[in-house]
Amino acid sequence: MRFPCALLLAAAALAGCSQLQPYTTYPRAARAGEVDAGPRVATCRDPLVSSLDDAQRTAQEECAANTIATYSSTDWNLQNCPLLLPARATYVCVPRK
Repeated sequence: MRFPCALLLAAAALAGCSQLQPYTTYPRAARAGEVDAGPRVATCRDPLVSSLDDAQRTAQEECAANTIATYSSTDWNLQNCPLLLPARATYVCVPRK
């Protein structure tokens, strides 16, 4: 009887942790042959809970004034993002025209 209760409690705790909002982290470096149009920023997010729009808003806050956070790529490298927010979305801060 204790095992099912403990399992239920652990599942509830993990479900609550996955409600974390996207936050900034180190961006992915430009790939070979890729031209950087500006500085890069990245966000960690849970793709089941938060959308790319949520991540873009967080990235936009990190970009300088008069720039737009433009989506570049997503990777799943757990060295930069924790297990509960495994997707790292990288954006380039492109100057506004």
